[in-house]
Amino acid sequence: MTSSVAGASGGASGSGAGKNVKSGGTAISQPDSSLKRKRGLFSKDLRLMMYGFGDDPDPMPETVSLVEDILLDYITDTIHKAQDVAVRRGKLATEDVMFLVRKDARKFARVKELLAMNEELKRARKAFEVDEEKSVVWNYRDLDTFFVHQSKGKDR
Repeated sequence: MTSSVAGASGGASGSGAGKNVKSGGTAISQPDSSLKRKRGLFSKDLRLMMYGFGDDPDPMPETVSLVEDILLDYITDTIHKAQDVAVRRGKLATEDVMFLVRKDARKFARVKELLAMNEELKRARKAFEVDEEKSVVWNYRDLDTFFVHQSKGKDR
């Protein structure tokens, strides 16, 4: 990765300097404002993960900020590389990310696991919606039948 860590280079202090991210052989200057918009997005989850991996229950905000900057750099770099791979098709797909992590067995297995879980959740939501629609229709039919029988009983 060719970009410097924002926390180590003074980018976290709000100096207003741009950040260079290398993508496909050309350096792209990213203003700190784009990172400031994303800052804090993962801080709660990172705090919990850091604690789970043995850090203090309340880690220093600077540490969380540094780890978050490293994470955002990694995600940005990975997505830029995936976009470079996807240029031929013109559309970014999950297979592009899988292609990038194919040599790292742990990451590849985790991506496959998360995609399988996502598909399973989609199927469960769809099945729940279908069951819910059927039960609602069934209940309306029962109510309709109930009211028809009620009205016939009163006429007798």
